[in-house]
Amino acid sequence: MTAYSVLFVTPTEDSWVPAYLAETGAVMKRHGGRYLARTGDHQQIEGADIPAGLRILIEWPSQQDALNFENDPEYKPHLEARLKGSTSYHFVFEGQDDLA
Repeated sequence: MTAYSVLFVTPTEDSWVPAYLAETGAVMKRHGGRYLARTGDHQQIEGADIPAGLRILIEWPSQQDALNFENDPEYKPHLEARLKGSTSYHFVFEGQDDLA
C-alpha cells in the first residue's frame, strides 16, 4: 500500500545540506521514494504553531520501503548529519482511510 512521509525540517546549521541534497536522492529512489513537495513556502492554517523552515512530502510504494530507506547504511550518515544540524520531525503513514 502506498505510504507517505511528511517532514518538518528547520536547519540549525547548514554544512550538511549540500551533501544531503547531492547524495540522498539516489538512495531514496532505490527504495521507490519520490518527492511530491519540498518547500519553504508554506503556511500553517490550524492548530498550535509548529514552525519549520521546510515542509517535505515523499511518496513511497509502502511503509516498509520508507523504513528501509531510513535504515539504509548509505543514508545513515546523512540522516545523522541532518538530525545533528536541524530540528526535524518525520511522520510516515500508509495511504488509507481508517475512518471510512
